[in-house]
Amino acid sequence: MSRQTKPLKVTLVKSLHGQRARIAASARGLGLRRVHQSVDVADTPENRGMIATAVHVLQVERTG
Repeated sequence: MSRQTKPLKVTLVKSLHGQRARIAASARGLGLRRVHQSVDVADTPENRGMIATAVHVLQVERTG
C-alpha cells in the first residue's frame, strides 16, 4: 500500500558557514545550497531526521 506524503517547504534562513559538518550535510542533503533558497521535500522519516538535525538554520512549512 502506497501512502501519499504531503510535501514540506523547507527554507534555509541562516548561513551554513561555521556550522558543524553534520548540520551542513543535512541541509545539503535536503537540496539547500544558499540562504533564502526553498525546496519542497516529502514528509518522510528520513527527511524529518535531516530537518531535526539542522532545525536552527531552517524554516519549515507544511504545503498541500
